[in-house]
Amino acid sequence: MSKVKGLNLTITYFCSFVNDKNHTMNYDIIILGSGPGGYVAAIRASQLGMKAAVVEKAEVGGICLNWGCIPTKALLKSAQVFNYASHAAEYGISIKGNVEADLPEMVKRSRGVADGMSKGVQFLLKKNKIDLINGFGKVMPGKKVSVTDADGKVTEYSAKHIILATGARSRELPNLPQDGKKIIGYREAMVLEKKPEKMVVVGSGAIGSEFAYFFNSIGVDVTLIEFLPNIVPLEDEEVSKTLARAFKKAGMKVMVDSSVETVDTKGKKCKVTIKTKKGTEEIEVDIVLSAVGIATNLEGIGLEETGIKTDKGKVVVDDYYQTNVPGYYAIGDIVHGQALAHVASHEGITCVEKIAGLDVEPIDYNNIPACTYTSPEVASVGYTEKQAKEAGYEVKVGKFPFSASGKASAAGKKDGFVKVVFDAKYGEFLGCQMIGENVTEMIAEVVVARKLETTGHEIINSVHPHPTMSEAIMEAAADAYGEVIHL
Repeated sequence: MSKVKGLNLTITYFCSFVNDKNHTMNYDIIILGSGPGGYVAAIRASQLGMKAAVVEKAEVGGICLNWGCIPTKALLKSAQVFNYASHAAEYGISIKGNVEADLPEMVKRSRGVADGMSKGVQFLLKKNKIDLINGFGKVMPGKKVSVTDADGKVTEYSAKHIILATGARSRELPNLPQDGKKIIGYREAMVLEKKPEKMVVVGSGAIGSEFAYFFNSIGVDVTLIEFLPNIVPLEDEEVSKTLARAFKKAGMKVMVDSSVETVDTKGKKCKVTIKTKKGTEEIEVDIVLSAVGIATNLEGIGLEETGIKTDKGKVVVDDYYQTNVPGYYAIGDIVHGQALAHVASHEGITCVEKIAGLDVEPIDYNNIPACTYTSPEVASVGYTEKQAKEAGYEVKVGKFPFSASGKASAAGKKDGFVKVVFDAKYGEFLGCQMIGENVTEMIAEVVVARKLETTGHEIINSVHPHPTMSEAIMEAAADAYGEVIHL
């Protein structure tokens, strides 16, 4: 028995653990999936005095730590270092001899980073006395979970609460069936054994744009294809066009309003047929990377048997991630909201704290930051100017280009800007869009400001350090109110 106190509420949990002939063990919480939603939920549950177990069929840490967020950022860092070395002369540094990108070594470093992070999560689970159960988990009626291990042995567990956090995988289009060799997804893209000469990247969301930038940076001839009118289509149009210009300046071919119709993989190369507004064209490349979104992992996990409702490939949940079946919950990529690691983590915490009886508030999905780690980087939160107007707001919009920033000039990174959107009537901080060097590190200021209901003038009157890139937020706010100094 253990007790936990929070917000003047004392909760007592009774945990019984039985290892009988049916191999049944009882927990307060069992979580299917050890990604950034699952392992974070488990740790928070442990902190609140609950006995938790995590079921994982593959690597601890899920896709994010092993095949997504972390290893891709390691690859992108290698690309950035290579670019700096290639342009060292611009910074007054002479490097004798050729600077070459060694893809196998970049991949080796990336895998090492991912492995280290996965081991770190294993340590955290052990530190918090969370049981790690290896195998494929399936929920069953009666708040039970059956786990099939690598040898086919099935063990049954039960819990007062069961959380589904099974994540997602690369989505496949019928005309782009991934064979893992010529038509690949993000997993194969992270471990290529040799650098291709030419590549097509289909889809320009965060995943597609980041891989297009990476491979272009190390010397691959990249064509980026987007079905919609702008790349990174969820971002502000000005941001999208700025990133497209940066890509084209770097030698990448960017095709919007275009779609891949067929890919012929019979020969040594891939013959890609692309439909554009002007007609159809064919290009020949070594590899096609499909980055057209994700598909949720809902197959075979017991939803039908348990009676858990789904809609359009997502589990239906309430504001606190309770499904229609009491005692069963779902978080992360398999529910509504942005499919982002930090969203899954916060959902896990919110779900567990609600289970524990704490006073929690629903997540504001309009205050979730989105980041794309290209060069220049892209970061945004809240309404774009267009969205705010469509929502009925009268807006004040400010914009500050990094070409006017002393820090950006000193760093040799003057591309991009910060754009802010305020409600003209009350000064509410409606949204912010950024593109430039290190803006993914800057967006949190706006997230916190919006959470605290900070107004435009409060941003202007908050002294920002000089010289920094973050000054651009203050300057953009000042521009919105006609008070900007450095423009």
